[in-house]
Amino acid sequence: MDTLHADHGREDLCNIQLSGLDVSEPTRFQDDSIWPYFERLRREDPVHYCQDSPYGPYWSITKYRDIIAVDTNHKVFSSEQGVTIVDVPAEHLPPSFIKMAPPKHGEQRGTVSPIVAPENLAKLESLIRCRVRAILHGLPRNETFNWVDKVSIELTTQMLATLFDFPFEDRRLLSYWSDVAISTPKEGHTIDSWDKRSAVLSECLDYFARLWSDRINAEPRLDLISMMAHSPATRNMDSREFLGNLILLIVGGNDTTRNSISGGLLFMNQNPSELRKLRDNPMLVSSAVSEIIRYQTPIAHMRRDASADIIIGDKQIRKGDKVVMWYISGNRDDEIIENANSFVIDRKNVRQHLSFGFGIHRCVGRHLAELQLKILWEGMLNGRLKVKIVGEPVRVASNFVRGYSVIPVQIVA
Repeated sequence: MDTLHADHGREDLCNIQLSGLDVSEPTRFQDDSIWPYFERLRREDPVHYCQDSPYGPYWSITKYRDIIAVDTNHKVFSSEQGVTIVDVPAEHLPPSFIKMAPPKHGEQRGTVSPIVAPENLAKLESLIRCRVRAILHGLPRNETFNWVDKVSIELTTQMLATLFDFPFEDRRLLSYWSDVAISTPKEGHTIDSWDKRSAVLSECLDYFARLWSDRINAEPRLDLISMMAHSPATRNMDSREFLGNLILLIVGGNDTTRNSISGGLLFMNQNPSELRKLRDNPMLVSSAVSEIIRYQTPIAHMRRDASADIIIGDKQIRKGDKVVMWYISGNRDDEIIENANSFVIDRKNVRQHLSFGFGIHRCVGRHLAELQLKILWEGMLNGRLKVKIVGEPVRVASNFVRGYSVIPVQIVA
């Protein structure tokens, strides 16, 4: 964590009464000054009610055990109104299986989950290794380039194109649609209204509708569109539900991996002793991947709405209340994770993190995300590739996806 930003955050924090503390401000995630705010909530008010925010009133759940209590109780904590703190207008909120309750949730999730089953991951592994070698070999030498664009986005869009059997030459559309889908319209930005956001996502729907038409009239194959087209649980979806599930799969397949690839390079540069540890013992790569995903926490929060009165911690949450699980905070809870603010690639219980969620909505593609990161780091270690960050990373202004748009780097001899 940048000390200057952390000190600035603490200075601001001293002037804020606990009752007025709102951790949802996106700029604090963009400038990486959010940490003292979560530290205070974990210490003083781990189940915290914010009455006044740009997103309306909401509860912040900031400690590890409380987050799991919410995440694993889908009967009381519903995702039907959305999974982000933003209240998306109903006409712009298409249904998807992450917003559904059983049994429909399980039926639709079960339709796509075979694509990330162990036997299929084994088939994908050699393809990922080949692509990683090509990407790393093709990186510029003796010049500055953007790691996010050349590596993080490139590897994940290639993988998404394979999972969808999407035209490879158009794969960058997938990251574009993902970015639009997670954006909140803001005046002065490219996406400045919900209507404009929906218009772009309608282009996504039109493109995939053509692929659906081809797949439904062909023999079933092991790609996501074909699987949905031929499954009884999904083949009769209307266009809104199809779009909702497309967005879910695109964002889920893009953001966790993409931003952990970016964050991992940053953390290794910030912690050279951990990088030396990994170079000296490449067998630590799987452990390092888990620590990267914990430390990055690429999805900062998930939102639920209480469908009944319930007590979490010592607080009474009422039916209808918005509840936000801050995974980014729970992953720094030192009651559960020793020395949680430090990046330690060989820590005990390294897989004990919240980044993939828990319960019925746990990330379906988590093992594929880990596999891509593992193969990338193995490729960098085997190739003795030394990548140095040569400028300030540019983070995304989002309280939902914790990500980067630019990490300037050079490959050094």
